[in-house]
Amino acid sequence: MSPQDATFLYAEDANNPMHVGSVLILEGPPPKYGDVVRMVARKLQMVPRYRQKVRFPPMQLGRPVWVDDPHFQILYHIRRTAVPRPGGEEELRNLAGRVLAQQLDRSKPLWELWIVEGLKDDQWALVNKVHHCMVDGIAGADLMSVIFDTRPDARLPAHVPWAPEAEPSGIQLTADAVADGIASPLSGLQRIPWLRRAQMLSPREMAELLRGLARAWPAFRPTPASLNGPIGPHRRWSWVRTSLDDVREIKSNLGGSVNDVVLAIITRGFRELLMKRGEPVEGKVVRTLVPVSVRSPDERGTLNNRVSGVFPELPIGLADPLERLEEIRRQMDGLKESRQAVAGDVLTRLSGFAPPMWLALGARLGARVPQRLVQAVTTNVPGPQQPLYVCGRQMVQCYPYVPIAGQVRIGIAIFSYVGALAIAVTADYNTVPDVQVLCDGIEAGTAELLSLARGRGSERRGQRTGSRPARRATRRRPAGEQARVGPG
Repeated sequence: MSPQDATFLYAEDANNPMHVGSVLILEGPPPKYGDVVRMVARKLQMVPRYRQKVRFPPMQLGRPVWVDDPHFQILYHIRRTAVPRPGGEEELRNLAGRVLAQQLDRSKPLWELWIVEGLKDDQWALVNKVHHCMVDGIAGADLMSVIFDTRPDARLPAHVPWAPEAEPSGIQLTADAVADGIASPLSGLQRIPWLRRAQMLSPREMAELLRGLARAWPAFRPTPASLNGPIGPHRRWSWVRTSLDDVREIKSNLGGSVNDVVLAIITRGFRELLMKRGEPVEGKVVRTLVPVSVRSPDERGTLNNRVSGVFPELPIGLADPLERLEEIRRQMDGLKESRQAVAGDVLTRLSGFAPPMWLALGARLGARVPQRLVQAVTTNVPGPQQPLYVCGRQMVQCYPYVPIAGQVRIGIAIFSYVGALAIAVTADYNTVPDVQVLCDGIEAGTAELLSLARGRGSERRGQRTGSRPARRATRRRPAGEQARVGPG
């Protein structure tokens, strides 16, 4: 297991379950339980990690390893439940919040799939849980494309017999850990891209890399107090729906990127949340960790984590939505130029040099030490833009789930699917009872920017329309006739 993957395991405890997930809403009627089991079972050959469990070497002499589960039973991982009919979004969110708050059983492969029946409008849902040590956001989207079908009449793959490899003994794990500890510093050096290409870096490029490392440590600007602090084991979870077309219209007319627009929308949500709580926002920011995929094209299809991150500051003190968008655009452009994500990836890879016991202690300590550097996690994952199907039923909505941990009480995940954009909020149950205020603020932020964008778009169209008659008159003027200037 890579150092980054292992960190998600080490940081986990009863109050910090470290799995990602999603809630998928599909057209009905619900399929039979056996049909879903059969569909997943036939495709497990494409994702062998789903039949593997985690083993820890004795005395943490090495990082955790993946081994085949000799007692793998798919019926344990695929479960069936229901909400009282006719279940709406509120009932589904409450059920999903309870399911997603529960830790995965570490003695078994680290995933679950819950079939949810009882929804209104002849719909049903799937609640998906996968431990973060198995996938990051990009890998999770790739996995979704593997597990589900791209056609309603897709045929299942042929059954492929599976025989688990023998599970290693404790002595074998110890011997492998010692051997890996001797070899890992050399192999780790070979895995670090900037060291592998060190002879190709110019002094200017090296300076840029060092500048990125320096900027990876955020500035100490004032932040709200209530967004940081201890969290409990329970979660609140809600979502907001919008569309990619609306976000792109805002981007086209007001500037910035899709990510800039989404962050500006979320900024309005945090501003509303804190003002509702009576907290001052003037001159303050919400510093959020934005994971950035550093997965190279040849790494697509692998299920390990390959993420770094940047730390933009959401300007909640700005009342004007256009000023908020401009400030975020300025920050994100600067972060890209600073190579902060590249520097973060280098530091993550360097963690492979740390002894596994130190890595474990560092991850656990980092999840428990009070901090005010980061107030939220915001992750944006592009999903498939073609319809997906499960047992012939089309998936119509997908809402992502991101874990929270340590002293961070709110996490936000953005996922796009077939033109729809879902913004889902995970919050600590006890300290964020007002999560819906944040969601309502995000919805209001979308509406205000879209209104401004459409107003600016109308102005541009009006300017173009107003200049057309003169151009047409010029084109139609007979040859040799001069244009008249002035009245008459």
